[in-house]
This record gives sequence, C-alpha cells and structure tokens, in this order.
Amino acid sequence: MNPFHYAFKVKDIETTRKFYVEILGCEEGRSTENWIDFNFFGNQLSAHVSDDFPKLDYCGKVEGISVPIPHFGCLLEIEEFKSLEQRLIKAKIEFIVKPQKRYEGKIGEQLTMFVLDFSGNPIEFKVYKDSKEVFLG
Repeated sequence: MNPFHYAFKVKDIETTRKFYVEILGCEEGRSTENWIDFNFFGNQLSAHVSDDFPKLDYCGKVEGISVPIPHFGCLLEIEEFKSLEQRLIKAKIEFIVKPQKRYEGKIGEQLTMFVLDFSGNPIEFKVYKDSKEVFLG
C-alpha cells in the first residue's frame, strides 16, 4: 500500500509533539510555529494549529459501539498493537473505546482501540487477525 498524507487541526505544537513523539513514538518531521509533521507508522501526518474545533459526533455504530466520526488511524501488526496499548496505559491515556476484539469468528476479525490526542482528535488503532481481510466484508 502507498502511504497516506493527512492534515488536521491541533491546539498547539508543544502538546501535539508530546503526544505523537513521546507517547506514540512517531518520528518528528519538519515544523514551524504553526504546524508540525510526523511519521505516523509510515504515513505523513501534518498537524496545523487552530482554535476552531467542531464537536465530536459519535454517530458511527460498529457492533453496537458508538465511535467518533470523523477519525483517523492506523493498521498495525499484533506486536505493535500490544506495545502501543501498553504505552498508552503507562501514559495514562484514556481509551474512548477500550482495546477489544470485533467481529470475532467472522471475516474482518480485529482488535481495535480508540484514544483522543491532546487536542481531542480521535484516533483508532487496529490489527486484523488476517490482513487479507482488510477490504473484505
């Protein structure tokens, strides 16, 4: 797959750097006082400072769980997922959807978890039991 680029709003550079570099382990790229780039698991995130944040909408329903829309995230390998889960717990980051298994025994079985970054952006991390099922349904 090709890496993606995603630009999004954050409240400030300092707490954004702390969350993405210190907690998630992302490599920092270029930055100014108004934006900062990260290598987000092989993808390019570009965080831009803003003071205009829309209210989160938990309109997404997945296996009876409300998830925030919009959100972005990353597909990981099981070892990465478990390691990240432990880093988030150690950093006392609250899960808005606790780590859990979805679609158990079905096509698309996966582990998933959602957190908010320090600007309130929802992020999902997941790992598929069978990576060939990412686009099956």
